[in-house]
Amino acid sequence: MPPPRAVLWDLDGTLVDSEQYHWLAWRDTMAAEGVKLTHDQFLETFGLRNDAVVPQWIPGAPTERIQWIADAKERLYRRLVREGGLAPLPGAAEWTQRLANEGWRQAIASSSPRENIDAVLAVIGLASVFQAVVSAEDVTRGKPDPQVFLTAAARLASAPAQSIVVEDARAGIEAARRAGMPSIGVSRKGAPLPSDLAVASLADLPPDAFSRLLK
Repeated sequence: MPPPRAVLWDLDGTLVDSEQYHWLAWRDTMAAEGVKLTHDQFLETFGLRNDAVVPQWIPGAPTERIQWIADAKERLYRRLVREGGLAPLPGAAEWTQRLANEGWRQAIASSSPRENIDAVLAVIGLASVFQAVVSAEDVTRGKPDPQVFLTAAARLASAPAQSIVVEDARAGIEAARRAGMPSIGVSRKGAPLPSDLAVASLADLPPDAFSRLLK
C-alpha cells in the first residue's frame, strides 16, 4: 500500500496572521526586562525559535533567564490570542477542510510552543482536521533544518515525496527542499517565494493545486 498523501502546514503567517500579537507580547515582555525593542528588531527575528531570539537582544544572558523570558512572552501571547481572537487567513479553513474531506492527512509543523498551537487552533476552530502537531518541543533544530517537516511526515506515516509543505517564509521553503518535499509558498506581503507553487493567498490556489504537486 502506498504511503498516504499528506500536507504539512506552517501556522503563523500561513494559516493565521498572529504577527501583531507576537509583536505586542515581545515588546511588553522585553520592556519588563529593561530592553526597548523596536518593531524592526522584532521583524528581523520573527519565525525563529525563542532560544535563538532572546540572546540577540540580551547578549550573554544565561540559559535560565532566556527560558524565563521566553515563557513569559508566550504566556502573554496566548492571553492576547484568547482575549482578542483570531480568524483563519483567506482560504485556510476552506482548504484544510477540503483536503480532510478528500482523505489527505494533515499536520501542523511549527516552531511555536505546543501550548500556543493548541490555543490558536482552538480559537480558529480547525483542530479537528489535523492528525498530528509538531511543535518547538518536538525538535532540536529550527527551520531551515528539515527536522520539523520530517518529524511531521513520520507521524502521519507519509513519505517525504508524498508530503506537501505549505509555508510563508523562505526558511520554511528551504527546509522543505532539504526534506525532499514539494512546497507551496504563500507570500502575502512580498515577492513570490522560491517554492514549487507560489501564491499571494491560499484563496488563490487552483482547485488541483495539491494533487498536481504529487503527479
